[in-house]
Formats: sequence, C-alpha cells, structure tokens
Amino acid sequence: MSAPLDLHFREMVPDDADAVELVEKACFAIPWSRESFWREAANENTSYTLALDGTRVIGYAGCWISFEEAQITNVAILPAYRGQGVGTRLMAAVIEAVKARGVTAMTLEVRPSNAPARALYARYGFEEAGVRRGYYHDNGEDAIIMWNTKL
Repeated sequence: MSAPLDLHFREMVPDDADAVELVEKACFAIPWSRESFWREAANENTSYTLALDGTRVIGYAGCWISFEEAQITNVAILPAYRGQGVGTRLMAAVIEAVKARGVTAMTLEVRPSNAPARALYARYGFEEAGVRRGYYHDNGEDAIIMWNTKL
C-alpha cells in the first residue's frame, strides 16, 4: 500500500509555473506553456488553485473571473494521483476560492468522452447547457458546456 497523501491546496503564484507546466504536459495532448501559466498566475482576473502532495504540485484548476462568473479553463491531476479523491477535493477548493471573490455562477467545457470529469462536475451542481462543435483541436471532439448557477 502506498503512503497516504499529504494533500493540501493553495493559490498558484508565478513561481509555480514550472511545476504546473509538468502537470499540464502529463495530462494534455496540446499543453499550455510555462509562460502561459506564469501570465495566468500574475493576472488579477484569474484564480488558479494548486493541489499538492507535500511540496509536490500534483494538480491544478484554473478559472477566469468576469464580474460574478467564473469560466473554468483547465483542471488537471497527474495520472498517478487519479482515482484518489484529489479532483473532488480540488473542485471544492476552487469553488470556495471563487466564491470568496464574489462569484455566483461557473461554467466550463468538457469532452463528452471524459465520463469521470462529467460525473465530478455534476456532483458539484454543474448541468449540461449546450455543445460546442469541434471544440478540441487535437481530435475535433465536441465539448459539452456545463453551468452551475447556484453557487
């Protein structure tokens, strides 16, 4: 049996860009760059929450904030840490972070093929609201638009 996680969460800062880029590259076919994460962390209209196991960044979730709405841009958990409740706890931390900034509604896009993510978002009150045709550049897959308007 592996050691229990020393799981905790904190806001991303620009110095975290290298560690976040490693998670991004492990999770996505077309990853964002380190520079993109540095800019996002420095932007006052974003909120990025890191999941850490001790001092190691093992996941993150990011949002763009516009007035009372947040658009989730990315959610990623290192493959070795999936299925251990990290995503569930990370979503709770992200929602609390944006609510503290006055957000009352959140939206996101998710692949129809990503059943675990869709189930996670549904547990947090997100409901399907539409489809973006051919949204994902790597394979042309559609995206399901989901909203939670009852934060």
